[in-house]
Amino acid sequence: MGILIKPIVTEKMTVLGEKLNRYGFFVDRRANKIEIKEAVEKMYGVSVKDVNTLNYHGKKKSRYTKAGMVRGRANHFKKAYVTLAGEDKIDFYSNI
Repeated sequence: MGILIKPIVTEKMTVLGEKLNRYGFFVDRRANKIEIKEAVEKMYGVSVKDVNTLNYHGKKKSRYTKAGMVRGRANHFKKAYVTLAGEDKIDFYSNI
């Protein structure tokens, strides 16, 4: 598996892509900003101006079942917001 896991395709990220030329990705938790920048430039053929990352801690979950209370935790994950330079664009819908 590479550094980029999947793009974030939501209404909010679509608006940010149109207005600020910014796109979001779920990335490998061990990846740093330089590796993320190189991966985006290589995969999409664009020039990256800025990379911002966020680490999310998995929330604790619990639910009641017939067998009693079941406890667990959602997975940890890391997001990267990538701002592109100039007039570069990424079209996630071109392969559909």
